[in-house]
Amino acid sequence: MIFRSLCCSTLFGLLLGGPALCQTSSTPADQSTRTASLISPPSAPVPKTDAQPEKSKPPAAPGEAARTAEENRERLLLDRIDQLEKRLSELEARGPAAAGSAAPPAAENQTPTAAPAATPAAAPAPTPAPQDPAPASAPTWSVGPIDFSGLVDGYYSFNANHPASQFNQLYNFDVKANQFSLNMAKLSMSHTADPVGFQVDLGFGRAFDIIHAGEPSTAPSFLRNIEQAYVMLKPAKWKGFEVDLGQFVTSAGAEVIETHSNWNYSRSLLFAWAIPYYHFGIRTSFPVGKHFTGGVQLVNGWNNTEDNNSGKTVGLTGTYSTTKFAWTNTYYGGPENTGTNVGWRQLYDTVLLLTPNAKFNAYFNFDVGQNKSGSGLTEFTARWYGVAGAVHLQPTSKWSFTPRLEWFKDRDGFSTGTPQDVKEVTLTGEYKLVEGFLTRFEYRHDWSNQPFFDETTNPASRKYQDTLAVGFVAFFGPKR
Repeated sequence: MIFRSLCCSTLFGLLLGGPALCQTSSTPADQSTRTASLISPPSAPVPKTDAQPEKSKPPAAPGEAARTAEENRERLLLDRIDQLEKRLSELEARGPAAAGSAAPPAAENQTPTAAPAATPAAAPAPTPAPQDPAPASAPTWSVGPIDFSGLVDGYYSFNANHPASQFNQLYNFDVKANQFSLNMAKLSMSHTADPVGFQVDLGFGRAFDIIHAGEPSTAPSFLRNIEQAYVMLKPAKWKGFEVDLGQFVTSAGAEVIETHSNWNYSRSLLFAWAIPYYHFGIRTSFPVGKHFTGGVQLVNGWNNTEDNNSGKTVGLTGTYSTTKFAWTNTYYGGPENTGTNVGWRQLYDTVLLLTPNAKFNAYFNFDVGQNKSGSGLTEFTARWYGVAGAVHLQPTSKWSFTPRLEWFKDRDGFSTGTPQDVKEVTLTGEYKLVEGFLTRFEYRHDWSNQPFFDETTNPASRKYQDTLAVGFVAFFGPKR
């Protein structure tokens, strides 16, 4: 009601002020147009009326001219009143919120009103109609809060020595020679800690048999199908500190158990003979600054869910990482001799990973370890150490090539069963057929300073071994 009263007062004032408006220096048409522009920016020019004088008519007498001017003023005022009444009806129809604005707001899906041509710089840019955001797609292979992943890994390996045992010696996982074989089939379930999470990796195949070869015979058989099974605790107020409890893979080494997460198809000598596969116990990790992450572990030992003595092994880890490289150092130490806590097994492992760009990566891995057994006069210390390096070249998104070179010294035969120096060179080519499926072609040459490799039916008769392999890996999961 207040708004209607104000508008009516304005109309009444215009009626009373009509003669005064007519006495200005502007013509009625010009004045009407200027007044309209102040009230409604997009107003069009006032249409020409029949009362406006035509230029083609002869000049009228003074009295007639006065009456004509008066009539013109009255008609112009009446036209203006009609326009104001229409404007008032429009404003009232839009509600009280629109009444305080000179120009009506643009409704959704309505073309915004154009700005006056005289002041284009002052016109605000029209606001586009709001759009519903596209729904975020759920992670691949996830059911509720649980993420699923897995792989199937198979290969064919040709061994030029044609060993009667049909085994590639010193290899790990791809050990069967001159035949097709299943490396592993695996299914994983995980939930990221928020603050509680878990990781379970189940599978079977030759790799799982080799991983659990060191388990005591009294251990439950189902443990041989578990790669990892642990719970995670990571409260937000702990600022990145995480605790894991259960069975988890080792922190040592430059390679992992899953083939597609490595650069070569076969595993290195250091992975096979210098370090453990997994541990059972508790581990922690905590960030220190922006680039360093530390960790402490307390585990039963090496490659055993059930401990072989009452002693425990301590693990220490530290990783310094940037966008161009990551340097990881790992130490494990504790009593690992069966049935006794006398004598310690110790390992130091360091890996330098170089990541200068997407097409060139490299790593350098060094290991040194020892195991003391017995005591007093019968004490004996076995030692092993080695070094490995690989370069990963990725010229295209489909193709990659990785040469690897390494040397491993098993001084006392603790790992391989024979005191020897072993070297190997590997060249691997990878082709990704589609996302989630890759194939690798690999040539590998191993040689030793001792006659260690089998030839046909003659065991330990050659110092070298040549193999060709083609591997196929299909994998899926939310994180690739």
